[in-house]
Amino acid sequence: MTSPRPDRWLRLDGTTNTRDLGGLPTTDGGTTAFGRVLRSDNLQTLSEDDLRRLAGLPLRDVIDLRTTAEVLLEGRGPLRATEGVRHRHLSLLPEKGQHTDVFAVEEADVPDLPADWLETLLPRQTTEADEGEPPAVRSYLGYLHHRPENVLAALRVISGGEGAAVVHCAAGKDRTGVVVMFTLAAAGVPHEEIVADYAMTAEVIDALVAKLRTSRTYAEDMTNRDVASHTPRAETMRRLLEILDERHGGPLGWLTEHGFGPDEQDALGARLRD
Repeated sequence: MTSPRPDRWLRLDGTTNTRDLGGLPTTDGGTTAFGRVLRSDNLQTLSEDDLRRLAGLPLRDVIDLRTTAEVLLEGRGPLRATEGVRHRHLSLLPEKGQHTDVFAVEEADVPDLPADWLETLLPRQTTEADEGEPPAVRSYLGYLHHRPENVLAALRVISGGEGAAVVHCAAGKDRTGVVVMFTLAAAGVPHEEIVADYAMTAEVIDALVAKLRTSRTYAEDMTNRDVASHTPRAETMRRLLEILDERHGGPLGWLTEHGFGPDEQDALGARLRD
């Protein structure tokens, strides 16, 4: 009789889609460690109890994959005032004008942003070579095409940190899913387990969409599309991994081609291994 899988959900008051990357099997017969890397939806509404629980990990790094527009419209979340927690803003979407340090902009009296910056709230980006792929797959390939430097920067924050790191976007499924895919691949988690982790968000999609509808930033996108269109499907991540295998020899091959070599991959994998 096999042991049941551990519960990886971190049930916080202020989030809907937070889970630990621990407890996943690896190709060498091991298991990823708990309390090292979390994936999550937006952290704007964490409660005092949530903050205490995260401090107990201890949480040290927050990797925010949202656009400048999202961060400025949502405002400062409670973790921004937490001592000892470092924040990095690393958008995976193309933005108008310069790739601005959003946290510096927050402190400015007159934000140095282009007049049409709001158009980059949730831009849709793809590459012409991938027009035959499903829309979600095209979006994920777009992250890798348009902002590879920020994908790598996010992974370097994870690999170089101490304590726990949380990587998040708005829903914690698309942008977060791509960064998590590389992290798990470096730790030796097989493809089908990466796919299963990605698809877990479907378990909470109704509550997640309901939460995002309460935000003026995301309400229109959540209302104009039905819940099914927001639901992650296993075949999406499976197809992304197939493309990376075909074109680059796998996720680690893509990393190597973009300057994130074996030593850095080993360091990244070690963050999830005892």
